[in-house]
Amino acid sequence: MIIVTQEAVNGKKTVKTLGLVRGNTVRARNIGRDILAALRNVVGGEITEYTKMIAESREQALDRMIDEAKALGANAIVGFRFTTSSIMDGAAELLAYGTAVIVEDEV
Repeated sequence: MIIVTQEAVNGKKTVKTLGLVRGNTVRARNIGRDILAALRNVVGGEITEYTKMIAESREQALDRMIDEAKALGANAIVGFRFTTSSIMDGAAELLAYGTAVIVEDEV
């Protein structure tokens, strides 16, 4: 699967647009990570517990978007973006979205 943030794939022509695809996940902090994060906040540095949680969330949302695109028969996603939103105190949604397309090599 080709995934680009551009509106087209370089060296390819879009032969069919299949529509919007998306994948999301909602994650909540947990008390164990919060305690470690609070301690790290005192001494400074990266809060690796949250970095790992966000990275896992991104991958899950991306995988879900790709699965949706494959179900439509797409071989590429253009205009790809991530966005986040707060759901409630301590919980956030991470959304991956783009346009599923079929591309072919330019002749």
